[in-house]
Amino acid sequence: MRFLQSLCLLPLATAFGSSWYHNAFSWQKPLLGSTVNGVHFPSLLDADLEDLAAGLEKGLFTSVDLVNAYTRRILEVNSTLKAVTQLNPDALTIASELDIARTNGTIRGPLHGIPILLKDNIATADKMDNTAGSYALVGAKVPEDSTVAAKLRKAGAIILGKTNLSEWANFRSKNYTSGWSTTGGQTEGAYYPQQDPSGSSSGSGVASALGLALASLGTETHGSILAPSDANNLVGIKPSVGLTSRYLVVPISEHQDTVGPMARTVKDAAYVLSAIVGSDPNDNYTSAIPFSSDKTPDYVGACDYFALRGARIGVPRNLIEIDGDDDPSTSPYAPLLPAFETALSILRSAGATIIDDLFLPGFDTIKKENFEFTVVDTDFPRNLATYFAQLIVNPHNLTSLKDLERFTHSFPEEDWPEHDTLTWDRSFNVSATTTPAQAWGNYTALQHYAGELGLFGALKNHSLDAMVLPTMFAMGLPAELGSPVISVPMGKYPEDAKKLKNGYGNQWLVAPGVPFGLAFMGERFSEEKLIGLAYAFEQRTKVRGQVRPYLVPRTEVGDVVVGVGMDVGKGDL
Repeated sequence: MRFLQSLCLLPLATAFGSSWYHNAFSWQKPLLGSTVNGVHFPSLLDADLEDLAAGLEKGLFTSVDLVNAYTRRILEVNSTLKAVTQLNPDALTIASELDIARTNGTIRGPLHGIPILLKDNIATADKMDNTAGSYALVGAKVPEDSTVAAKLRKAGAIILGKTNLSEWANFRSKNYTSGWSTTGGQTEGAYYPQQDPSGSSSGSGVASALGLALASLGTETHGSILAPSDANNLVGIKPSVGLTSRYLVVPISEHQDTVGPMARTVKDAAYVLSAIVGSDPNDNYTSAIPFSSDKTPDYVGACDYFALRGARIGVPRNLIEIDGDDDPSTSPYAPLLPAFETALSILRSAGATIIDDLFLPGFDTIKKENFEFTVVDTDFPRNLATYFAQLIVNPHNLTSLKDLERFTHSFPEEDWPEHDTLTWDRSFNVSATTTPAQAWGNYTALQHYAGELGLFGALKNHSLDAMVLPTMFAMGLPAELGSPVISVPMGKYPEDAKKLKNGYGNQWLVAPGVPFGLAFMGERFSEEKLIGLAYAFEQRTKVRGQVRPYLVPRTEVGDVVVGVGMDVGKGDL
């Protein structure tokens, strides 16, 4: 029995009633909403925040209705896609309280009464667990909400549940697939059967893509927001390290971890980002934020159709590496190239100047050296021990990575040794043989080669506002630098795409209809500028509406409002 079934299904069955639990799927293209008794309701697959806010303000539906509708949608598809691991048993109560507040004229902000999902390594001090995908943390409790969760609640958002992830945010094993965890099973993407969902924030990607909530939070150390956004037709914002607090988020590396939104539109991602940014005394990296709490950039206001006018955009071609022997056109990834050239043409037509064929000389050195592994591997044991020490309930008395390894090797549900712990072995070895001075030397070398001889040097030397790449090539340098990236849908693989399985051999990385994105990269804390550029591109292309999933939940909010029943049996999470 999987984790969500055993911990959360029964309370929710009691709260919501069980008559509509089901496993039915819609294999057809979704409607752009639903009309019930002559009243039109927005499609939850496509609705943005402003659509939902308008419906709430007009009294077309309530936040309770949204919680019910999103929960039904989750239960429809979760037995196949395994995107959500837990549902918040207090979600209906919270929604009702927010509905009453709205009726009384108290609105906390744009997110008031809007359901949001969190990756299951972002802690909440409620009835849900914070597992990082591992049974080692089932039953563990934190002293309070993580800062980002607390900020969402303050903004009026409803934390609807937790999403599946690669166990320990993809920092455990060398032989498992993105989106696999022992507590949640194997997440699948919704754009092709058995699609690899990509990245460790895979459940957040799939859930947001299918409208299982307005948006989700993900975390990134190296590609874990960007990759699932790329593969799931989403806008993903990987913020600068320090823009959003990591307090009570299960860590990998203090130098590279960051928390950011994954949504269906740039503006929705900007709304969510606005709610979670800010300094936090519990995370000293947030002290680097270059603005005060009362002067937060207007990320939503940055969504300007004309933001590309006069912008200088660089293209670092030597970061585009497509395998295909001597001919990249033979690679399964080849369709990325013409789509990227089309995107550049769109940027030019919108008034941007493209500075092409940039060469970042530090990139080759970074590929040959282990700077990043040294930094991350020395951070992980220390940062993880700090997280364990903050727990107020620690069922397995974990204090160190060694404790975690012993638990994982002895607990059958952790699927060891079928899924190994070789990443931890590497971390043990590196952290044991690396002095603090050596770790710092690797970090400063990384900043030099990725920064001065890489991204930051090119931005400065060519007076660029941003650089762009297909998202799959835009993850490394920003991860190493702690700098921001925004991924926006750019296209999809064609019907005659050459299919490619992942390294584990159980899911498709490339297949017909699988999406891919365009990434905008910039200086640290340049999110406001990048949001404007990404929005201007998004509005001219509207790619997301042209790339549709093969598997779509049927439930719409109108079905809930009018009490449409779904008597098709009990759902299986």
